[in-house]
Amino acid sequence: MCLGVPARIVAIADAGQMLAIAEILGERREINLSCIADPGEKLSERIGQWVLVHLGFALSRVEESDARVTLDLLRQVDEAEDGRGHLKASLLA
Repeated sequence: MCLGVPARIVAIADAGQMLAIAEILGERREINLSCIADPGEKLSERIGQWVLVHLGFALSRVEESDARVTLDLLRQVDEAEDGRGHLKASLLA
């Protein structure tokens, strides 16, 4: 099963390599934008956008409201499983 985790793009790390910094569950990670951006695109316009990230790649853009609903559901599942904190570790590994 694949799980895309909502993340917000907060900075561009390397435009030439199409790499950005995204905030995922309070952690900042480098992600690759090549699946959602065109070569030569001005990536700075992507800052602030929400994306679904899987294995370090942004796979699609999502609306902030949908991202927040998904994050809330993930937190609820984590709490119901009494694994507080384990969810973040497993999603960011």
